[in-house]
Amino acid sequence: MTELIVFNRLEDFISLAKKGEQIDLSVSLNKQIFTRKFYPNTSGDAEDEIDMYILSADYVFIVGGVETELKKLYASGIEGESPDSTIRNIYVANERLKTDYRRLKEAHIFFAEKFWD
Repeated sequence: MTELIVFNRLEDFISLAKKGEQIDLSVSLNKQIFTRKFYPNTSGDAEDEIDMYILSADYVFIVGGVETELKKLYASGIEGESPDSTIRNIYVANERLKTDYRRLKEAHIFFAEKFWD
């Protein structure tokens, strides 16, 4: 029976790198905007909509010539929120990103670091 290995977490690639596997990585950061609608019996009126955003990172790992993409969400907020809220969300996302970057580097997976402004 063939064992199917699925890599869908950063930890999967970190473990592989710690075992000596050569892993190449590129990271791109995204701000995705989407509209959330309110439905009856929830906060807001049924016709109300609000624009929200998600700060996410796309990790593209290459192991043994095989490319695997992984998306990780870091923060979310409301478009048009106060500048202080936006700054706080970006700060939280960048701190979480720094933690993941540190873990990847400790496993000898190197890449260009990027952060949200």
